[in-house]
Amino acid sequence: MVETHQDFEERLNVLGRKHSAMGNGYTTRVRGDGLIVVKPKPQPRRGFPLRGLLALALGFFLFKAFMMASLGETTYDERTGKLAEGTAVEQAGAWLMQLDPFTRYLAGLLEPFIG
Repeated sequence: MVETHQDFEERLNVLGRKHSAMGNGYTTRVRGDGLIVVKPKPQPRRGFPLRGLLALALGFFLFKAFMMASLGETTYDERTGKLAEGTAVEQAGAWLMQLDPFTRYLAGLLEPFIG
């Protein structure tokens, strides 16, 4: 009696897992022998959003380049210098907003469109 009850509980657990997997969608296929087979859809991959992080970084560099192209390099340096004299948060912002070769390159590309 104990073995049959354990088998029954095991079958219930398997059915519960299948049911929860089917909750996210499923596909049906008819095999060659006429049997309809139902399979759960694969779960979407949940990894680190690398594309989103790269898009955010590119957007940040484009923002810096737009600011530099519209203000000019001298004014931009003066403003980041003033920012570096402030609080710790302002100093961190000044460090992030400092000019780099990639920002200068992007600003050179944007300058004809802003002028």
